[in-house]
Amino acid sequence: MLTKHNPLSANDLRQCLRITTGATIGFAFCKIFEFNYGVFFTITPMLLLGLAPVMNAHAMRQIIASSTIAVIEVGLLTSVLGGAPGLITPIVFLLFIYRFALMSKGSLFLFGAFGTIMLSIMLNFASYPNTDLNNLLFSHVFATLLSVVIAYLMMAIFPDVDPRTPRSALVKTPQRIRHETLLGATVATISFLVFQILDLQDSLSAQASTILILFPMHWKGVVESARKRAIGTIVGVSVGILWQFLLYDWSDLLLLVAPILWISLLSFSQFHIREGGGSSIGFGAMTTLGILFGQYLTPNSDLIFSGLYRMSSMTVSIILTLLICHLMHQLLNRFESTRFA
Repeated sequence: MLTKHNPLSANDLRQCLRITTGATIGFAFCKIFEFNYGVFFTITPMLLLGLAPVMNAHAMRQIIASSTIAVIEVGLLTSVLGGAPGLITPIVFLLFIYRFALMSKGSLFLFGAFGTIMLSIMLNFASYPNTDLNNLLFSHVFATLLSVVIAYLMMAIFPDVDPRTPRSALVKTPQRIRHETLLGATVATISFLVFQILDLQDSLSAQASTILILFPMHWKGVVESARKRAIGTIVGVSVGILWQFLLYDWSDLLLLVAPILWISLLSFSQFHIREGGGSSIGFGAMTTLGILFGQYLTPNSDLIFSGLYRMSSMTVSIILTLLICHLMHQLLNRFESTRFA
């Protein structure tokens, strides 16, 4: 069996509907008003509603604070040190390290996770010579605020039926927290540097994959996350290509595309919830399809080529990320102060 399958409760079904409908609304809003960077409008509701079982004030504060800080960091770095990856890299490492430290400690995991993925994506976009930085930053902030509104709207339309049992916090040793923090920050920084040096402008899925598989923050978890991410990407790309074949020249008709996206995301979200949430095959398929539809589905684009290219680039990036992660895991375990218990 590729995944474990838990039965869906009434709360789980409501969460599936929240994820699916929220991401579809964000996608439709972006297409109707012709915003750039559709990936923010499609993926942000997906991350928020997929990683947080319920939307509450604590989650809202984390998302808004994470977005605001990331925008300030990207704006300052790009304006002051733009075009010089060698100078930016040490600062990027520090920005990643405090985020992974918060993720490892647990209470602000959503802040760290959302900030890490969005910081990585925005830094990559901002490095392109033809990027309008103000447009990029505005799109991200607006998409984040819209996603918060969408999340609360989804909670009102599809509320939980039964009270949820709070998850017990995992107690970690200081050595494990250091291990997870340094492992995640180092690999994320190397990923940033590689994508800058090689100028991989069309590899957003591959870049996102190198960050998302790090969320378990330890070697065994990263390996399992990478396996699920790879399978999820293949499923997401395959479904995207299938819909492209069926839509053909009608891929610019929102009235056809939006229901197709909703149906696909509903199937993937059920797998995501059945697998226990977190880093799952369903989540990998959802985010992959969200990136393809949100960023690359335009009347003049070839989603088939985009999908196949992203499948191959993602495979290479995951293999290289696992190699670097294993080397870092072995290195950190050589020292008592950073040994993973």
